[in-house]
Amino acid sequence: MRRYLVLLFAGLAAYAATLVASQLLLAHGAESTLKLVLLSLAPMLPAIFICGVIVSSISKLDEMQRRLQFEALALAFAGTALITFGYGFLEGAGLPKLSMFVVWPVMAVLWFVGVMIGNWRYR
Repeated sequence: MRRYLVLLFAGLAAYAATLVASQLLLAHGAESTLKLVLLSLAPMLPAIFICGVIVSSISKLDEMQRRLQFEALALAFAGTALITFGYGFLEGAGLPKLSMFVVWPVMAVLWFVGVMIGNWRYR
């Protein structure tokens, strides 16, 4: 667990640093579209690392904890799909368009809720 937390926080720190650096560089402009694309996507590298850490840590859990995580992720996946799909209809009714950056926090909150429900259910 300690190794997982160290890797997770290292990935989050790398993500934050890469995000700030890429945004600062983008604010100064880039000469080419390729540079704009590469700078914009740079924070994805630590994000991929973070995903790898999470998947790796889940694979090392016992069956019960894996089941709990699976059910929490299923809730997060289905809930995010329903919320974003439903909001898409609301945008058609005049509500403001939301950035794609909203999707991950919704999924993360639902994953957390799913883990809490699972912990309560399987205690």
